[in-house]
Amino acid sequence: MGKYEDLHQLVGSFEADFRKFYEKQNKAAGTRVRKHMGELKKFAQQVRQEVQEIKLKMKDEGK
Repeated sequence: MGKYEDLHQLVGSFEADFRKFYEKQNKAAGTRVRKHMGELKKFAQQVRQEVQEIKLKMKDEGK
């Protein structure tokens, strides 16, 4: 479950900026939140691609 742990760690690293933006209305933190969400989008796309490749490999192996 390495990918899940990577996701959990990635999202956890965003917490401080989310709090600064949503609780303290810090504009600079808002910019960082947007950057973090872009990182999350890239990570999600990589995971989606990996899952698809694994599924295709499983299909080819007859599982």
